[in-house]
Amino acid sequence: MPAAEQLRVGGLLPFTTIDYPGELAAVVFCQGCPWRCRYCHNPELLGAKGRNEMPWPEVVSFLERRQGLLDSVVFSGGEPTHQHAIHSAAAESKAMGYKVGLHTAGVYPRELEALLSSVDWVGLDIKALPGEYPRVTTVEGSGAPAWESARLVIESGVPHEIRITVHPRLLSERHVAEIKARLDEMGTHHVVEQPCLVSLCRDPELRTADAEALAVP
Repeated sequence: MPAAEQLRVGGLLPFTTIDYPGELAAVVFCQGCPWRCRYCHNPELLGAKGRNEMPWPEVVSFLERRQGLLDSVVFSGGEPTHQHAIHSAAAESKAMGYKVGLHTAGVYPRELEALLSSVDWVGLDIKALPGEYPRVTTVEGSGAPAWESARLVIESGVPHEIRITVHPRLLSERHVAEIKARLDEMGTHHVVEQPCLVSLCRDPELRTADAEALAVP
């Protein structure tokens, strides 16, 4: 594979039982993301280039050695669909006999749609109601692609989980309930809430210990 087409990898978690439900997995952290979510706890993965990148051939070598020991490869980030090379990386992983999982924020619906036939499970983050996305991502218009991606994932029939990260300064119980109701209307019941790791938030304003007292109404 030409070097220009290789996936830029910001890190590798060699073993996990929680990133792909029911599977023993390795997690490949893909470099790059166009959003700047205020609660992001992997800021080192946001740039197009990372300080400690791992060459994709080294990842392939690792996966070859783990054949028969691991069940799946999960591509996380950053945002995996930020790189077109995710398609070839997923295909290469499948060719080695692995199931392929994808963690995505739904940033690029068309890239995601093209990738769905190559993945076995999707973990999709829905961060807010469509019009309130910039409060989380700091990027105008970011809600529309995320919710379009939710539609694509749900309608694809690919096993999935839609995750709502709850920080009390960004989402109230009312917001969470409305997000869940909309997703239910779209046809999925695979929705989970996950607490925000407050101490690791990219935005210092969200690291406050009294976040509950400052919750949005």
